[in-house]
Amino acid sequence: MFDSSFNLARDAVRLPYVKEVAEHCAPFYCNDKDLDDFFQNDALFYDTELLGKTYAWVSAENTSTILGLVTLANDSLKLQHLAKSAINRLQRGVPNAKRGINFPAVLIGRLGVASDYRGKGFNIGSQILDFIKDWFRSSENKTGCRFIVVDAYNNPHTLHFYEKNGFKPLYKSEQEEREFLELGDSKPLETRFLFFDLKRQ
Repeated sequence: MFDSSFNLARDAVRLPYVKEVAEHCAPFYCNDKDLDDFFQNDALFYDTELLGKTYAWVSAENTSTILGLVTLANDSLKLQHLAKSAINRLQRGVPNAKRGINFPAVLIGRLGVASDYRGKGFNIGSQILDFIKDWFRSSENKTGCRFIVVDAYNNPHTLHFYEKNGFKPLYKSEQEEREFLELGDSKPLETRFLFFDLKRQ
C-alpha cells in the first residue's frame, strides 16, 4: 500500500486500456455499480468502435493492480443548444473576435478510482484530472481543445470532487438546468453538466 506521498506520474504507469491490459490485471472495482459495469463490459467495445478511449493507471509496484481508469471522447459545446446564461458563463474568457457557434471540448465519459485507494489521501482522481488538463494544454495534444466537460453524477460527493478540481457547473443551479432540459419537478436530475476552461485555470 502506498503512503500519502503517492505520485501518479512516479508510482504508476499509464497505459491504453486494451484487451491485453484487462486480461493481465485483476478486475477493476470502484464501488460504483454503473462505473464497474462500464469498465468491465463496455470500455473495450467503446475503444473498438472509436466511441471513447480508456486509459489505465497501473501500479508500478504491482503491475496487476489498476489504480484508476478514465474514458475520454471528443465533444463540442454547441451554443445554439444552450441557454443564454450558460453561454455567458462559457464565453467569459474567450476574446470577442473568437466567439463562435461552438467550442471544441474533451468529454470525461467515465472516471473511476479503485476502491482500495479511494479516500485514503492518495488523491488519485485529482491527479488523473491534473494529467488530463496538462495533456490537453501540451504539445502532445493533436487537436484544439478549449474545455474539459463532464456529466457528473448529481450527488454531493461527486460534485464536490469536480468543483474542488476547478470544474464549474454550466448552469448556476440545479433548477436552472432542470428548466432548460424541460424536466418536470418529479423527474430527478441524475447528472449535472460541469466544465473546465483550459485557458483560464
